[in-house]
Amino acid sequence: SFLTRLGVAAAALGLGTAGSALAKPKLAETDASEGWKASAERTQDTTAARWQPARDAKDDWFDQVPGKHRLFFDVLTPQGTSDAQGFVGNYFDGSKSGYGLENTDVALVICLRHMSTPLAFGDAIWAKYGTILGESIKVTDAKTGQAPIVNTHRPALEALVKRGVHFAVCDMASHRFAGLLARRTDGNADAIYKEMVASVIGNAHFVAAGIIAVNRAQERGYSVAYVG
Repeated sequence: SFLTRLGVAAAALGLGTAGSALAKPKLAETDASEGWKASAERTQDTTAARWQPARDAKDDWFDQVPGKHRLFFDVLTPQGTSDAQGFVGNYFDGSKSGYGLENTDVALVICLRHMSTPLAFGDAIWAKYGTILGESIKVTDAKTGQAPIVNTHRPALEALVKRGVHFAVCDMASHRFAGLLARRTDGNADAIYKEMVASVIGNAHFVAAGIIAVNRAQERGYSVAYVG
């Protein structure tokens, strides 16, 4: 009678019997192994399909600018060129005061494209073509109020060169301005372009198009700051 009552109590508590425990379904080791293998294969497929940008040797200069951090300034106008100069100074100074970094610890590139492109060229170009360039990009010499006969931005840009800044110069825009100057002076566009190349700012790299440089810089790990 005691054993009978004990069995009823055990059943009420859900303890079951040894036989019922053995009867519970069990995941086979082979099933678990197959599931793990399928998951691993899906992970491998995803990794293999991950997109990576193509690399071209003509863009390798981006990786040759030393620095632990990379920043690219996208500049389209003369005013943007002035603003970029101030932002670059802030970046250098803040990196030094806030993080103890030297100029060589940061890689900075300024892209001069669109209406800022002529500011990449030296005083010889501006002395010869300053009236046309000034009219085209809408700049005057602040001291005289007249069309510049020198590149008024060049001293500040050359100072940034000394701090390790590099420049991407839009080759497409350079040819466009050379063509404009040739038409206005009855000159030869190719010859004027060669004059531009000969007077370009230090640490300059001609890029096929400024917008391409924006893309390639990002693919090489640069953050992009649009300045305008």
